[in-house]
Amino acid sequence: MNIEHFLTNANPRWMQSEDRSDIVMSTRIRLARNIAGVRFPISFTEEDAHSIENRMMNALLQIEDNPYYFSYFPIKDMPLLQRQILVEKHLISPNLASRKKIGSFFLTEDESVSILVNEEDHIRIQYLTNGMNLQRAYEEARKVDRFISKQIEYAYQERYGYLTSCPTNVGTGLRASVMLHLPILTLTKQMNSLIQMMTRLGMVVRGIYGEGSENLGNVYQISNQITLGKSEPEILQELSDVVEQIIQKEQLARTKLLTRAPSNLEDRLSRSLGTLKYAKILSSEEAASCLSNVRLGVSLELLEPISQNQLNECMLLMQPGFIQQFAGTTLQPAERDMYRAKLLQDKLNESNETVNNGDKGEDY
Repeated sequence: MNIEHFLTNANPRWMQSEDRSDIVMSTRIRLARNIAGVRFPISFTEEDAHSIENRMMNALLQIEDNPYYFSYFPIKDMPLLQRQILVEKHLISPNLASRKKIGSFFLTEDESVSILVNEEDHIRIQYLTNGMNLQRAYEEARKVDRFISKQIEYAYQERYGYLTSCPTNVGTGLRASVMLHLPILTLTKQMNSLIQMMTRLGMVVRGIYGEGSENLGNVYQISNQITLGKSEPEILQELSDVVEQIIQKEQLARTKLLTRAPSNLEDRLSRSLGTLKYAKILSSEEAASCLSNVRLGVSLELLEPISQNQLNECMLLMQPGFIQQFAGTTLQPAERDMYRAKLLQDKLNESNETVNNGDKGEDY
């Protein structure tokens, strides 16, 4: 599969929405693994790195009744813009994208599975899916993990579990995360106390692009912090319980605000839709904020219907890398802001046309 397929698709299957998707946007499972007897990436040589890549390619070729078709991409041959887009799509990490010589990744056609090679660890298996699907995502990631482990011996100790470069990943090597849209908890300034509570429970809250990233458009990643001393089922169940509590808190906060100040809320959401439809210049922060409000307004049936899939696509299209991809050239920040406004207007107009055509029905 050509890299262009992954660079131009702004609506991959794993992003497509289902029930409660206005709050629960996606689920991700990541498994960190290293190869027994090989130095970790922090100290290995370029020769080690090439050997690991070759072993991974051979391992994937040896899978019997292979349900996956992986495309292979070395990072060193990839322009910076392409790397940026893949980070924006959550297909590779910023860490891997920053590599100059070593590092590569494998992707399935539907983008649900990515395997990062020679990032912080030798192997990182990622599975992405829509909605709240922790168990299913884990089972799919483990399926790939088992395939690889039949060909490659992992660095594993009975006492500690899977050995990893960072001590916080030792044990299960499992990082499970759920992407949540929490506009009212953010608006009512409840997130700080919520983050403190989750920290006490062994969870961590990050921005939309993980560690070091900011909250953009009221979207947060909630993930487990502890990987040692707990089994995979325990980790998944604890995260699931915490996420369910957060969902309930967001729903309750929405109900209270809608009851207390419905006109103010509707005005705020309508203004955001107007900004997206008519503004000539939009920064990424303003666009994300407006899209968050529109997503909320559609969910509460205070705004005209726009599909969650279309709003998810807008969240990708507004990113700097995607904008320059569609423009076909490198843009300065001010130019990006103008192009972003036009791109989002066009996408929302598509939404209106789809809804209007759908209302007409069919002739028999």
